[in-house]
Amino acid sequence: MPDSIVIIPTYNEKENVERMIRKVFSLQHDFHVLIIDDGSPDGTPQIVKSLQNEYTGRLHIEERAGKQGLGTAYIHGFRWCLERDYEYIFEMDCDFSHNPEDLIRLRQACIDGADMSVGSRYVTGVNVVNWPMSRVLMSYFASVYVRFITGEDVRDFTAGFVCYKRKVLQTIELHKIKFVGYAFQIEMKYTTIKHGFQLIEVPIIFTDRTEGSSKMSGGIFYEAFFGVIQMKLNSIFRKYPEG
Repeated sequence: MPDSIVIIPTYNEKENVERMIRKVFSLQHDFHVLIIDDGSPDGTPQIVKSLQNEYTGRLHIEERAGKQGLGTAYIHGFRWCLERDYEYIFEMDCDFSHNPEDLIRLRQACIDGADMSVGSRYVTGVNVVNWPMSRVLMSYFASVYVRFITGEDVRDFTAGFVCYKRKVLQTIELHKIKFVGYAFQIEMKYTTIKHGFQLIEVPIIFTDRTEGSSKMSGGIFYEAFFGVIQMKLNSIFRKYPEG
């Protein structure tokens, strides 16, 4: 059984999902793929199912009813993976903003000692392609803000390209993760650090999607801005067992 699985949440990704699946399976390392689809009406899950005969035992799909949020999709995926014997569990977007080739580098960082490796847009400057400057600044300063509030030196707190060692997800009390939007990424990194695990940032180049539509919204930023303060306050009174 392969040691690595990539969790990819989808909602209306028919333009990207087959290309992404084929690209991951073309890599030199043997990755499995788990698609978590939140009721895409555009036929995304049907495309995935049509590929399962070609990639028997390697391509998996979990379908959920309606849009339930990025965080709950990943937690659903984490629990699914922990019921199997995967050692390295990845988060990745379906829209090619994350380069699948970098999965190899994130996995290697964990082999070399990291408990959580993060594909970071900002650890070596600003490595973002095709974003308008307003969005680059918003994303960059969001991480500056989170660093200020939490006191943790992570350059890309909102990154969604991540590799976890199995023991991290076994240790984190997943039912206590509260954020469902992109602030979920902040909470997972902060919680990982609070449990005493080592987080390493691996520089990547982030390229905005060229197919399909973005899922960003104002509510996502509201959750992140105010939620981070609440997360920090709650952590003062919470015990984090070391993994």
